[in-house]
Amino acid sequence: MKKVIFVGWISLMAVLLGFSPEMGSKQGQAVNDVVKVYGPGGPLGPIKEVAEQFTKETGIKVEVTAGPEEKWINQAKQDADIIYGGSEYMLTEFMHDHPDVLDEKNRTELYARSAGILVRKGNPKNIQSLEDLTKKGVKIVDVNGAGQLGLWEDLAGRKGLIPGISSNIVISVKSSAEAIDLWKANSKLDAWITYESWHYRLSDVTDLVQLPEEDKLYRGTPVSITNKSENKKKAKQFIDYLKTEESHQVFQKWGWK
Repeated sequence: MKKVIFVGWISLMAVLLGFSPEMGSKQGQAVNDVVKVYGPGGPLGPIKEVAEQFTKETGIKVEVTAGPEEKWINQAKQDADIIYGGSEYMLTEFMHDHPDVLDEKNRTELYARSAGILVRKGNPKNIQSLEDLTKKGVKIVDVNGAGQLGLWEDLAGRKGLIPGISSNIVISVKSSAEAIDLWKANSKLDAWITYESWHYRLSDVTDLVQLPEEDKLYRGTPVSITNKSENKKKAKQFIDYLKTEESHQVFQKWGWK
C-alpha cells in the first residue's frame, strides 16, 4: 500500500512540474528525426541544397556541418549519422585516422567532379591552359590536402609540366578554407588548380578556366553512414535521395559531372 502511494505521489509531482511520461519519448524521437551530416567544405553547396529539398519532401530534418575536419570531428564522433568526403582518398584517410567511426561496407559513391583553374576576375594574366601556368610571373596557390592532394601534379605530369608549374607555386596550404582566405587577402595570387565546383562558391572573386575534356581529371564524392548512428534508417533514406536523378541535377549545377 505504501509503495502504491509513493509511486502515485511521484506521478503527481511529475505532472505538477510539467513532465509527462510521453515527453521523454517525444524528445528522443525529435533527436532521432534529425540526420546529422559532417564533411569538408567542398561538397557543402549541393549537399545542403539537396538536404533542404529532402526535408521539404519528407519532413525529416538534415543538419549539415562542413569545414576543416578539426573543427567538427569531436562533435561528429558523438552524434554523426553520415560522413562524406571531398574525394575517395579523403574518406579512406578519414577511416584510417578514425577506425571506429565508419565501416567500409556502408560506403557509397555519389558523383565525380572535375579539376579546373580558378583565376582572378577578368583573367588579367590571360591564363587559358595548364601550359600558361608555367609562364614567368604567374603565382599559384596549392592545396596540399582536402581532397586535392597531388591534384596539380597528376594534371601536370601527363603533359610534362611538373617542373614549370612547381616553380610557380608560391604557397601551399592544407585546406581549401586557408586557400580562400589567402585568395581574398592577397591579390597577387593569380591561379589555383582545384575543383571547378569551388568557382560556384567563389564566383564573386574568381573566373573559371575549364580544361579540355582530354586534360580533365575527376575525383569522387563518397559518403558513409557511421557505425554509432542511432538513426540509420533515416540516414540511408537521405543517401538514397542523394542518388536520385533530381539530386544529381543539383550536383551538376554546382559543378559536378
